[in-house]
Amino acid sequence: MPNIALIQSWCSESPVRNTERTEVMIRKAAGQGGNIIALQELFQTLYFCREINPRHFELAEPVPGPLTDRMSFLAKDLGVVLLVPLFEKAAPGLYYNSMVVIDADGSLLGVYRKMHIPDDPGFHEKYYFTPGDKGYRVFKTEYGLIGTLICWDQWFPEAARITAMMGAELIVYPTAIATLPHEGTDVKKKYMEAWQMIQRSHAIANGCYVAAVNRVGKEGNSHFWGHSFVAGPFGELVAESGDEEEILIVDADFDKIEKERQTWPFFRDRRIDSYRDVMKKWIT
Repeated sequence: MPNIALIQSWCSESPVRNTERTEVMIRKAAGQGGNIIALQELFQTLYFCREINPRHFELAEPVPGPLTDRMSFLAKDLGVVLLVPLFEKAAPGLYYNSMVVIDADGSLLGVYRKMHIPDDPGFHEKYYFTPGDKGYRVFKTEYGLIGTLICWDQWFPEAARITAMMGAELIVYPTAIATLPHEGTDVKKKYMEAWQMIQRSHAIANGCYVAAVNRVGKEGNSHFWGHSFVAGPFGELVAESGDEEEILIVDADFDKIEKERQTWPFFRDRRIDSYRDVMKKWIT
């Protein structure tokens, strides 16, 4: 049975320190039974997209590269699947917000590149990242079929639907979501509820597990709220962390997927002949 482990942590200004701390937490998660271990978005660094600064491009690295080599060794040593987000340099001037999937034997199964790139106050991702060019992806791992999406992707039902239709038993969303100084407690509560609600709705609509792993701590003007969680295929909240550093481990039963899809046969009743207009930006 797969055990999903979400590593929710704070980050320092040192990528080396962040990587070392994360490796310690990965080993701890594996020791507690986690065999699918997911890290938060851009876990090696502070969330540098809070500002526009060309020096931050120096944080990127290739795939494969030093980080993927290190994580491949770790995955093989522990016998776990690792979902590793990173700032990818694909070519001079070409950068992606990516996640690699490493199987339990240490093999690098592939890379997903974030498809939807936001541009909002405090989230200047369009300055740094090219939209993904590999499409939606599902990876066959030792412990199940894992669909990979990243943060802003989580608000788009089309992304979750396509990933589920490709066979994903678990959709994982590494995340960096926070409140800004002008947003009070009530605003935070509304955003957090909406953030969980949309992803739990993906679990219901697609009859699969959904996991979101967010960072914590204050970085500049951004306060990352954590609350990483796993939702089951009926949309139920299986487990949720708080707003401090934490390893959340959840026993998942992928056999439930078939039962829930029999109960709610959305795939059976889809009218694909009527969905052509979804390919348009707007309908007039």
